[in-house]
This record gives sequence, structure tokens and C-alpha cells, in this order.
Amino acid sequence: MQNDPRSHGLWERTAPAAPPTSPLAGSVRADVVIVGAGYTGLSAALHLAESGVDAVVVEAVEIGFGGAGRNVGLVNAGMWVMPDQLVSTLGPVYGERLIELLGNAPRTVFDLITKHGIACEDERSGTLHCGVGEAGLRELEQRAAIWQKRGAPVRLLDAKETAEKVGTSAYTGSLLDLRAGTIQPLAYARGLATAAVAAGARIFTGSPVHSASQTGAKWEVKTPNGSVSADWVLVATDAYSTGPWAQLRTEQVHLPYFNLATEPLSDAMQRAILPERQGVWDTKSVLSSYRFDRQGRLVFGSVGALRGTGTAVHRAWAQRSLAALFPQLGPVRFEAEWYGQIGMTSDNLPRFHRLDRNVIAFSGYNGRGIAPGTVLGRCLAQHITGKLPEAEMPLPNTPTETVSGRAMREAVYEYGAQATHLVGARLPGRI
Repeated sequence: MQNDPRSHGLWERTAPAAPPTSPLAGSVRADVVIVGAGYTGLSAALHLAESGVDAVVVEAVEIGFGGAGRNVGLVNAGMWVMPDQLVSTLGPVYGERLIELLGNAPRTVFDLITKHGIACEDERSGTLHCGVGEAGLRELEQRAAIWQKRGAPVRLLDAKETAEKVGTSAYTGSLLDLRAGTIQPLAYARGLATAAVAAGARIFTGSPVHSASQTGAKWEVKTPNGSVSADWVLVATDAYSTGPWAQLRTEQVHLPYFNLATEPLSDAMQRAILPERQGVWDTKSVLSSYRFDRQGRLVFGSVGALRGTGTAVHRAWAQRSLAALFPQLGPVRFEAEWYGQIGMTSDNLPRFHRLDRNVIAFSGYNGRGIAPGTVLGRCLAQHITGKLPEAEMPLPNTPTETVSGRAMREAVYEYGAQATHLVGARLPGRI
């Protein structure tokens, strides 16, 4: 991946190979051209191909190059937004549809993994949202009450139960969500691609789209060395959007997020820390997350970019934070580091856009790309095949809106995270 170990880190080193691909050359025809080989695009390609639709994917760099190959690997249900707030924002019809769809989304991910034999280190023991302080516990109590009222298999754990599951007494409690789990995220993306190709889809990498135009009833999407003529265009580039549909990028504010992976821990440490292999994230505004990979490496991350002064600041913070959380670890060495960008919308909810005639997109996953990307990609495929009319979509069709002051907000995120971690890294015992 661009010969940059900080772009995909551990995931590129440990993921099974992607299916063989090459740049698009010459002119090809298809029913649907999909721009972007992340979760949304690959899920759409798989479901279209399984329905007998001729689907072509064009990807600017490599399969899983964007957020799909860089994230933590938490397969969570729902969005950051509280379910009741989601209904308040979208209204009862779309709000309830989206809650139901995303609440069941991790099951869809794990069912696809099983069906297609995707080797992606899937762990299905849930995730733990851990409370920091009394304010964090109150937030979790509220989330638990809302989800339990809706019948979701979530359980609020007290400080003692949390300590037993996590291996630290740092938290006031946690919310265990048994719908969720963890995966090796790049391996999952490559597995979706392999399944899509096996079903009949074609994938071309190293093929950035630089223009799109209508020729009669068809769309012609052009790359440096080729073009695709198709009835439909599905844009699945999200926070990494450039070219003809760059407005999908400009309606989002980039939040940088990094991960560091330790060397494999001893068997004793693996039994003491997250013995049931849940993934963890906390309630801090500049949050932290961690989970194990299948080889016993602890993957630890937070908001921030590993570039410039941020590299040393975030490394030092991670060392100090791990010492505070798990003093039994002693000194640790990180053997991999990487970071990417999360696309944040103004209300922290995804968007459905009809960008032109037969040009459609979902975007804005706000740090929840794995499960939402998978099921919303399926929704796009179902819409194209006529199984899901627009009136029954989980989100309304809305125009794109450029975020004002985007560059300034992104600088605040990046350098604010550095400032937070610089202070935290200097105070022993802070998490």
C-alpha cells in the first residue's frame, strides 16, 4: 500500500492476499460501475453479482486502501448517536428503519464471513463501551436503558464485572453489546472482494476516476487508461472522495485516528487482559480503543495523526496510557503503527445521495464503517435491482452540503488531540 507502513500497518502485514487485480485498460461495459473498493462498494458488488447483475469496481489505489484497511476492527451495532436522538433527527420512519438495520448489521457481517469462508480473525464475543468517571457511567446507563427498551442484547456491567472482563480497575462500568465483535478489517475487505469476484464481479485497481459523463442513456466513467460504460454509477468513496464526486469529501470533517500494535503478549498477559476477546472503546471525548489480534498483539489507538510532532506525542501517550491501564504489562514495544481519516458529518449520521440520474451514494459513517458500510452497500444493490424502492430506503435522499470552516475544524481535531495526549502522557496514572 504505497510503501507506507503508517498507512495500513499491522493489517497489511497479516491479511491474506487480495484477489489478483490490474488497472483498467481500454473500454468495458457493465450494468453498474462502482467507484471505490471499500466495504460499501465491495458489499454492493457482491450482492449485485449474486443477483446476476454485471458489476465493475474501479478503485483508485488498492482494495481496502481507505478507511476499510486502517480502522480498529470493531464491528459495532448502531451509530455513535443515541437511538432516541437518531429518531429525533431523522423522524420516526427513517429513524426506526436505520436503527433496525444497523442494530442487526453486525449479524450480517458475521453471516457473510461464515457464508464465504472469509479468513479475517473474527471474534464474536461482543464489545465493551467502558465508562470513564461518573459522567461516563451515566452515559452508559442511558445507552443501556434505551437499547434494552428496544430488546437489544446489551448489559450494563458494574466496575467489578468490567475489571474482570477488561483486566483493569480504571473504569466505573461498561456496556457489553453481544451483537458486536472484532475482525481484521483489511482481511475482511479482501475477503469481500474475493467473494465478489467469485460471484462474477470485476475489480480494477490503480484506476482513479477523473471524469464521468452521460452518453445517451449510459454513464461513461473514465480512468487514466480506460473507461466503463454503465447504466448505473454507485459512488462508494466516502471520506477519501476525490474527482467528480469530491462533494462527498467536502460535506465531512476529517477526524484522524491512529493505532499502535504491541508485540505478541505472553500467554499469561493474554489471559489477564480481555480474556474473552471483546473489543473496547471508552467514553472520553478524545477516546481510546483497544483489542487483541489473533496472534496476541494488543492494538491500541486514539484520535490523532502519526505525522509531524504528532508521531512522538501519540507514541509517548500510548506507552503511558498502557502503563496506567495495565501496570502488570511492564514496558511494551510497538511493532506496527498506522493511521487514517474518519469522515464526520454535521449530525454524526450517514447520508444517502442521488447525485445525478442513476448516480447514488451512501457516505458519512462517522467511525462506524464496517457494519454500516456492509449493509448499506447491500441496500444500494437492492435498490438497483428493484428490490428496495427509494421510498423504503433507510435514509432520505438529501443534497450534499459543504461544511463551512472544514480545514479549521480538522486542524482543531489533529492538534487538539496532540495537546490532550501531550498532557496525558506527562501525568502518570491518567488514561
